[in-house]
Amino acid sequence: MRIDIPNEQEMERLGAVLAQLLHAPALLFLQGDLGMGKTTLARGFMRERGHKGNVKSPTYTLVEPYELGGETIYHFDLYRLCDPEELEFMGIRDYLNASIALVEWPDKGMGLLPQADLELMLESHGEGRVGTFSGEAALLHAIEQAWQR
Repeated sequence: MRIDIPNEQEMERLGAVLAQLLHAPALLFLQGDLGMGKTTLARGFMRERGHKGNVKSPTYTLVEPYELGGETIYHFDLYRLCDPEELEFMGIRDYLNASIALVEWPDKGMGLLPQADLELMLESHGEGRVGTFSGEAALLHAIEQAWQR
C-alpha cells in the first residue's frame, strides 16, 4: 500500500494514525534515507499517545523509552549501530516482549530483530514523501481507511 505524504504536518498525522491502530506487542520498522521523516513520524506517534515533550532521534543512545498511558513505547534508531550483536548486549528481546517498538534503520539489526508487524519505506516524491507499507492485510486496510478521513 502506498500513500502520499505531502509535508511534515501530514507525516506527524500519519504517526498519529499509526498510534491509534498499533497495540502492544507491536514492531514497526521505519525505513528510508536520512531526512525522509522517520523521526517526525515517531513524534506524531508519541504525541498521539499523550507525550507532551520533545521527541528526538535516539541516534546516539540507540533507544529512547516513553512511558505513556501505562505502557512503554520504545523508539530505536540503529543508524550508528556497528554490529547487530550490540543489540544482543543491550537486551533487545526484553524491549520487544510486551511493548510497541518503532525502529529506524532496522536493516542495521538484521539477523537479530524479529519480523516486523508493519514496515514503512519512506522515499522522496516531489516536494513531499511517499510511504510504502507492508504488513498484515487487515492492518494495511485499517491504515488506508484512517488515512483517508
